[in-house]
Amino acid sequence: MSIKIGNAPCSWGVEFANDPRNPSWQSVLKDCAEAGYKGIELGPVGFMPEDPETLAEALAAHNMDLIGGVVFRAFHDPGQWDDVMDGAVRTCKALTAHGAEHLVLIDSISPRRAPTAGRAAEAEQMDAAEWTAFRDRIATIAKIGAEEYGLTVGIHAHAAGFIDFEPELERLLDEVDETILKICLDTGHHFYAGYDPAAFMQRHIDRISYMHFKDIDPKVKAAVIANRTDFYEACGQGIFCNLGQGDVDFPAVRQILVEAGFTGWCTVEQDCDPRLAPRPLDDARANREYLESIGFN
Repeated sequence: MSIKIGNAPCSWGVEFANDPRNPSWQSVLKDCAEAGYKGIELGPVGFMPEDPETLAEALAAHNMDLIGGVVFRAFHDPGQWDDVMDGAVRTCKALTAHGAEHLVLIDSISPRRAPTAGRAAEAEQMDAAEWTAFRDRIATIAKIGAEEYGLTVGIHAHAAGFIDFEPELERLLDEVDETILKICLDTGHHFYAGYDPAAFMQRHIDRISYMHFKDIDPKVKAAVIANRTDFYEACGQGIFCNLGQGDVDFPAVRQILVEAGFTGWCTVEQDCDPRLAPRPLDDARANREYLESIGFN
């Protein structure tokens, strides 16, 4: 089976490039390689060196490939467009410098959506004009990534953003040309939102270009939904548990990928609070071993 398993800096608690709690990029690369992975995501642009030579030397020293990178910015806020564009262009340049393939677009957490993460029936919706402008901003970045940089661009649903729940994701997929926008399916965020990732995969496997693997602890999820817990606090409480210990059916996910002839990378992303994740190397190793135990090589 030609599916390769990578990891990402968010598994070490790295969500924002300038967070003083971040581990060093060198230690993340070292840990990722030590845990047995051969590929890693860029993380938030600016966390790893943007000088191509510096990063290339470090990747080569650990026999690592750069898989892709994420633009996790406020697509929902027209006032943040310059920031979105800055993150997108810098990420595209970093990825192409190292032969990476996947550009992932995520609408970041909105204060309007944070209180209803995981509760689709209660979530505030954009009006028609706001949605159209939001959709067009996503499509603009997708077109830049696909046509100017030759990347495979995937939309990623994320808790507490405006692409969170299946109807929003599917509406976007209907309205943006699939030649420029594929799907990066995150099993954990999909389950967090209240939907079955395997069922979604069955319907949309032909458009899924990339996978993020997360698992969801059902007890933590029930508590954070009931208590309207902030997303990052939920991460600190361990909502994204080690793979195989939660509710996501990874054998079913694997079977769908195999039957579809999926090739390329699937990346472990175990979002966590860097202050409360004392054993990211142990978790990364355990996640790789679990995936190997169910047939991922």
